[in-house]
Amino acid sequence: MTTPTTDSISFTPLSPTIGSEVTGIDLRERQPDDVIATLRAALVDRKVLFFRNQPLTTEHHLDFGRRFGELEVHPFVPSKPGYPEVLDITHDENAAGKENLWHSDVTWRLQPSLGSILLNKENPGVGGDTLFADMEAAYDGLTTETKDKIDGLNALHDSDGFRALIRSRGASEEAIAKLVERFPPAIHPVVRTHPESGRRSLYVNGAFTKHIVGMDQAESDALLQNLYRQANFPEYQCRFRWEQFSIAFWDNRACQHYATSDYYPARRCAERVTIVGSTPAYDPTIPRRPTDQRFKGSIQRLTA
Repeated sequence: MTTPTTDSISFTPLSPTIGSEVTGIDLRERQPDDVIATLRAALVDRKVLFFRNQPLTTEHHLDFGRRFGELEVHPFVPSKPGYPEVLDITHDENAAGKENLWHSDVTWRLQPSLGSILLNKENPGVGGDTLFADMEAAYDGLTTETKDKIDGLNALHDSDGFRALIRSRGASEEAIAKLVERFPPAIHPVVRTHPESGRRSLYVNGAFTKHIVGMDQAESDALLQNLYRQANFPEYQCRFRWEQFSIAFWDNRACQHYATSDYYPARRCAERVTIVGSTPAYDPTIPRRPTDQRFKGSIQRLTA
């Protein structure tokens, strides 16, 4: 195999601010440090990278993920036998997809993930696309009044949906109580400062965020619903159509994703490794990026 170099890699954007398809690289090879650095910088800039025709073994998948950090073990979702860091995500006529809501992975952790790397093993003939939303652009698009209101706020995130799932599968209340002790609800900033770029993004999602700290529930619910809706604008999105052995590598710190569940009862199989992240923070000393509301037209700007 030819040793890859940064000059051999190309990045083709899928939208103005989020998503690039990467070519000129074979992820079965051990990548030099400068290539990993180039990919990491592109991930931070573009929020999600896509690779096609990457028939990785599980060992290849793990090795590539570990170049970006320690890999986490999910406490609620089944892993691939013999590989605790690899999630086996299979949907078919017996298990319809349930990831069709905007979310960022594991924000209920005290240290949510840096990113996730999903390898598609088997795909339906049509359907099953995944959409990604740029939550930095979504933040930039807010009015100044809204930014002033939400900057510095915190919100509580919880894994209660997963606990309900394992309870329905027969887990005892004692076992669930031990999980709550290990993974208590987490409080994170509503607006997160990216630890590598310093850019601000919306860091709340409908899957795991429960309420804004210090607000009554009605006011919190109303504000959160408006913030959640910012991911819905196509101007902030890209959409990826999967093929066998396609890979998506997304930055959970700056984007959300939505896996369409339009292919039932067809079969879709994928494997995911997830990179351990850091404690989310909001840094008021780093100024907001200047923005001229680049996406024009009929977008309904949220007003506090």
